[in-house]
Amino acid sequence: PEWVKFCRQLFGGFSILLWTGAILCFLAYAIQAATEDEPAGDNLYLGIVLSAVVIITGCFSYFQEAKSSKIMESFKNMVPQQALVIREGEKMQINAEEVVAGDLIEVKGGDRIPADIRVVSAHGCKVDNSSLTGESEPQSRSPDCTHDNPLETRNVAFFSTNCVEGTARGIVVCTGDRTVMGRIATLTSGLESGKTPIAKEIEHFIHLITGVAVFLGITFFILAVLLGYSWLEAVIFLIGIIVANVPEGLLATVTVCLTLTAKRMAKKNCLVKNLEAVETLGSTSTICSDKTGTLTQNRMTVAHMWFDNQIHEADTTEDQSGASFDKSSVTWVSLARVAALCNRAQFKAGQDTLPILKRDVAGDASESALLKCIELSCGSVRAMRDKNKKVAEIPFNSTNKYQLSVHETEDPNDNRYLLVMKGAPERILDRCSTIMLQGKEQPMDEEMKDAFQNAYMELGGLGERVLGFCHLLMPEDQYPKGFAFDCDDVNFQTDNLCFVGLMSMIDPP
Repeated sequence: PEWVKFCRQLFGGFSILLWTGAILCFLAYAIQAATEDEPAGDNLYLGIVLSAVVIITGCFSYFQEAKSSKIMESFKNMVPQQALVIREGEKMQINAEEVVAGDLIEVKGGDRIPADIRVVSAHGCKVDNSSLTGESEPQSRSPDCTHDNPLETRNVAFFSTNCVEGTARGIVVCTGDRTVMGRIATLTSGLESGKTPIAKEIEHFIHLITGVAVFLGITFFILAVLLGYSWLEAVIFLIGIIVANVPEGLLATVTVCLTLTAKRMAKKNCLVKNLEAVETLGSTSTICSDKTGTLTQNRMTVAHMWFDNQIHEADTTEDQSGASFDKSSVTWVSLARVAALCNRAQFKAGQDTLPILKRDVAGDASESALLKCIELSCGSVRAMRDKNKKVAEIPFNSTNKYQLSVHETEDPNDNRYLLVMKGAPERILDRCSTIMLQGKEQPMDEEMKDAFQNAYMELGGLGERVLGFCHLLMPEDQYPKGFAFDCDDVNFQTDNLCFVGLMSMIDPP
């Protein structure tokens, strides 16, 4: 309750010492008033001042923390998360908190999973489990049970994770605190919170000051009695010495300093619920933090490319006025085409007026970075995909470490199929027998392999995520128009390809 929070501010920590001082002052004044006709008002005024200091600083702290708590509470009242459920054969949109075990849920790319669900059907569904398991790569989901551990199997999707692409249906098995994320939250909330460093310091200081004050007070009390003063006067001495040792201004100074710091942090969108936390943060020596999306923006951006045996810096400015490279190079055109076609990311609808870099994308972070880079450099990726219709695709998986798709060529007179592939650079290189230089295919000799290795090491050394790209125009006599490509039991060529280049990405801080 609020009154308990307020009392905690008025009677906690250092405030107790000041209240003790104020009570002793009133006691001293009462003794003087009982024994003297015209008692001096010093002790009364000092008692009032001490009480006022405690009440004002207590109100300060209470209002500061109440304001932060109110903002925190307001987050709960924001637009509630929605879930698409199928009940009695009909789809309906409901608040996620109304989902119950046994509901059939439908999720698509961009949705947040509203509960722990067992997947019963999926089409290219991938979920971002980074908030739960720390895995940076999206994990595919399917109806098949692949592992005894629920955290590892592919047929379970967890509450609070995000579906980044594809669609899936699943039956709700756990909701609320019974979900995996809910159990983790319960464990963290059940931890006992220890005293803050400043609370420990103040407690130690109170003990020290109290000891010194009482020692001096008793010493002067004994001296006063020995020197012949009456016991009432000696008690006044005792109270006066104890009160004199109380640093009246310290509480107000500490509260004001912490409040000012909290206000400065609030301007930087950092809310402080407990004022003492400000000092705790200041005395922290080691911070363990999640990197992706916390220290970085979780917004991958293409930083460099390697083609024509040269590293080029990507131009990520909106008007393409930054670092430039030869965009007329045939090799770059081929590299951009592979990056655009071998890519499942796409811009969400209704964002044509927004700058390309600020548009929302349905797809994983790496493919989103490639999509934005090609859209900026070469124009509409959608138009490019429309001209090169996709006829087959092998999605990325952790075993192959590559993604492959087969497309029709944009030339209506050319009936050959175009195979495009991207993935881990060393895996892509192993599948290539030639390399494109200045727009011409050349054999992949040891010299070019060394050049590739040097570029790969240099880009990787910059802390960037590197992907390799290759392509192949498939011979028409082996793969005539209408050929049935089988992506499960692969019936087409996936080696002796032509290596085109590398692209590296960073997650900006």
